[in-house]
Amino acid sequence: MSLAINYKIFLRQPDAHLLDVELVVNEPNPTGQQLFLPTWIPGSYLIREFSRQIVSIEAVNAAGELVDIQKLEKSTWQVAPVAGALTIRYQVYAFDESVRTAYFDRDRAFINPAAVCLAVVGQEDQPIALTVTPDHTSFFENWQLATGLDYLDNQAAEWSFATLAAKNYDQLVDCPIECGQLDILSFDACGTPHYMVISGGHYGDANRLIQDTKKICETQIRFFADAKDSPRAPYSRYLFLLYLTHDGYGGLEHRNSTALIASRGDMPAFDAEEQPNAGYQQLLGLISHEYFHNWNVKRLKPAAYAPYDLANEAYSRLLWAFEGITSYYDDLMLARSGVISEQLYIETLAKNMTATLRSPGARKQSLEDASFDAWIKYYRQDENSPNALASYYVKGGLFACLLDLTLRQEGKSLDDIMLALWHRVGKFFDESGKGLQESEWESIALDVIGDAYQSFFDTHLRTPSDLITPLLDGLAFMGLTTQLRPVESLADKGGKWVDAVKKPLPAIGMRLGADALGIKVQGVVNGGAGEAAGFHVGDIMIAIDGVKAVHSQLENVLTRLPLDKPVTIHAFRKEKLKTFNLQLRCPAADTVGLKVNQEEHADRKAWLFAK
Repeated sequence: MSLAINYKIFLRQPDAHLLDVELVVNEPNPTGQQLFLPTWIPGSYLIREFSRQIVSIEAVNAAGELVDIQKLEKSTWQVAPVAGALTIRYQVYAFDESVRTAYFDRDRAFINPAAVCLAVVGQEDQPIALTVTPDHTSFFENWQLATGLDYLDNQAAEWSFATLAAKNYDQLVDCPIECGQLDILSFDACGTPHYMVISGGHYGDANRLIQDTKKICETQIRFFADAKDSPRAPYSRYLFLLYLTHDGYGGLEHRNSTALIASRGDMPAFDAEEQPNAGYQQLLGLISHEYFHNWNVKRLKPAAYAPYDLANEAYSRLLWAFEGITSYYDDLMLARSGVISEQLYIETLAKNMTATLRSPGARKQSLEDASFDAWIKYYRQDENSPNALASYYVKGGLFACLLDLTLRQEGKSLDDIMLALWHRVGKFFDESGKGLQESEWESIALDVIGDAYQSFFDTHLRTPSDLITPLLDGLAFMGLTTQLRPVESLADKGGKWVDAVKKPLPAIGMRLGADALGIKVQGVVNGGAGEAAGFHVGDIMIAIDGVKAVHSQLENVLTRLPLDKPVTIHAFRKEKLKTFNLQLRCPAADTVGLKVNQEEHADRKAWLFAK
């Protein structure tokens, strides 16, 4: 069956990492058809210039004759008028293992249609058929296909390469496709089928992953449920497309699926302890984060993304609300679902507080400005980014926590705001297509919690305010003992309560890494000891007080160096040898520790175990 717009993606050249694409437009514009490829993908706020991966392109009329096709600008083409159907044939280079673009080799194919499928300008609302066809070679033996798209023929075998259907281009680009030898596990969450589709191979306890993921999904579905109705997910089926690799991490939300990348080592071991280790907790947190986006981003979203302008940046000052609040709830939902303990949750929160305390940029950029500048700052980070920007993910999550704990002291909560936003606006998105205006999130929130919170929003959203001090007070109200202490070791990221730091690590004011010649300066903290000594990013230390600089010995050396006199360090800056006099400093109290001091605490129970 042919629809108005038909794509065929041929998997023929895995070693060249080329996708051969054929686009058939049955009724092209009689004055000449324009074609367009997005410059970015929803959920990842960076102009990625997908068109740069198009290797070749040609147009053919119904008689099989070549037709003139001209590029108008970086991602738009103009085809000469034709009678009858128009066929576009082109090749896309697919060798990016991230969740944002496309990848193809002998082991797997991953396709984000936003990076591969040209849009037919003026016909974006037309129905679409898409077929992915593997070449008949042993490379693709036993391959399957997984995607959130439905089959054009509802009798098609599940996970087969039969033709897929999308009601329009917007749906097409919001449904990534995973192909390969897939490990497909299923579970039911509140009456809705869910699938964990694992590629890349693994040696973990997939059944435990499914059990924990089911708990997370059901907790979130119930959280957003209308009290009058049974809990119901905002889709008919859902897919987790999990690609496991040696060392990876990332996720991207879609309307009824998410693309995830994680390390194989993050899978739970078969003999794992009851509480997740750091790697598995990170994977569960990623799953929880992307799943929460089903409500907070995919349906409850800024008006700037409704609809998406995929040719240009779509600016919003609300990313703190959609990514930051989601970052708060992702870990909180792990606790509420019971997959991590109360103690593990508060340690995770303390680590996020520590990361913000150690980030000079968090004290320079407001959350609204961080959201607006995502396109040029957050997604284009360099060696100076920790000095210059606030993370609307991490600091945005701490803002959400502070707001929640402040409200809970008055018998209210952030939960009340999120449910009001969902039931007034978000759950109607599939019908209305309307997002939140820039001031609407705040106006609905104030309607729920009272106008007295206007100054709270002014302070913490529009100025680079200190969140940590009031947050420590809020945590104390929840029956937790709080601690600000010096860093204990280079591996100390905060979280755990330490009765006494025996010998604090001196402050060097630099981020350092191993190098074949010695120790490489990877970052210099504004106002720190390294900057005062004149170090630059890229300098390679080769000797400290006349002794060879070795990164694995750095912590041992730092604990023995004096604070009362400069340390002589020799380093290469490019090809020149330089001498630096580094005056180490007493470490700041920039490490947060938390512990429970009241085992039974009604407000904390309502916070961490709310139903």
